[in-house]
Amino acid sequence: MPLQRPAAPRGFSVMELMIVVTIILILAAIEIPNLMRARMAANQAAAVANLRTIEAAEITYAVTYNRGYTSTLAELGPSGQSASNRAAALIDGMLSSGRKDGYSYLYIPGPVVDGKVETYTVKAVPSMPCTTGDQYYSIDPANASSFLTQNFQAVVQQDFIAQVLKGSMGHGQTACSQ
Repeated sequence: MPLQRPAAPRGFSVMELMIVVTIILILAAIEIPNLMRARMAANQAAAVANLRTIEAAEITYAVTYNRGYTSTLAELGPSGQSASNRAAALIDGMLSSGRKDGYSYLYIPGPVVDGKVETYTVKAVPSMPCTTGDQYYSIDPANASSFLTQNFQAVVQQDFIAQVLKGSMGHGQTACSQ
């Protein structure tokens, strides 16, 4: 009877696989927070750009239709038909719906004088505070310094709705802890 060689081990041992998985998990734990911060920064930059787009569209609307500013954000968006004062097609459909790039946009028209909206305010609020963004933005062309940026804590101290949001976080949880 000829001598048989012991079978050569094939593949990886369980220990080697566990070491590889552990290394991957450690790298993921280091990089995922950086990825989330980068995504939040991108959302915040997009919110500022979207507010500037809305501001430019409002000016174009006021000049084009000679009706003052719009009474709703939807009036700046498309309708699928030719542009009119009810659907000017000056901004994209997502932005005219009030939600885009992790932010919600609240449009507040000013007083109506002689059938024209005289001013407006637009607020950009993170859709999920501390996840999609931690900065709140607003634009008000009636003020000389029309662009305002506030962090979550400053908004919570002066805004009732933000206080309710903070209250819904649960006890012991801080606003946008990093």
